[in-house]
Amino acid sequence: MERNEKTAQDFAAWLRDQLTRRGYDLSSRGGGQTRFAEHSGIGRATINRILHSHGATDTRILALLADALHLPLGEVLVRAGILTEAELGAVRDPSTPRRITPEQAADELGIADDQARRLFVSMTETLQRTPPPGKGEDHLAEN
Repeated sequence: MERNEKTAQDFAAWLRDQLTRRGYDLSSRGGGQTRFAEHSGIGRATINRILHSHGATDTRILALLADALHLPLGEVLVRAGILTEAELGAVRDPSTPRRITPEQAADELGIADDQARRLFVSMTETLQRTPPPGKGEDHLAEN
């Protein structure tokens, strides 16, 4: 996901809202940035840069933010513009890869020659029937 100025501004506004809701006074003399910096383990200058739309693409910092705010890291990564909702969803719930037939694989690989296709399909079907390494080897030693 491309991070741009609008994303940085949106993230800054979101973080400002999160901190204010948690009782941090972010006014110039409120001390909220300093208190949150101490609480989160993130430097005050870094907090200041984030709140002024100039930072926070370092995932280590975002992980500290998520931990300090008691939020899932994924939510913070989306808010910071590191991941999209779709990317986060794909990580949270990876779909099972679709199974295809050897013929479909040959099509997708562009194997057009008849003899090459037959060889490819035959070899693929043989490999699918072959037990994985380590399976069945014990039985060979018993004979």
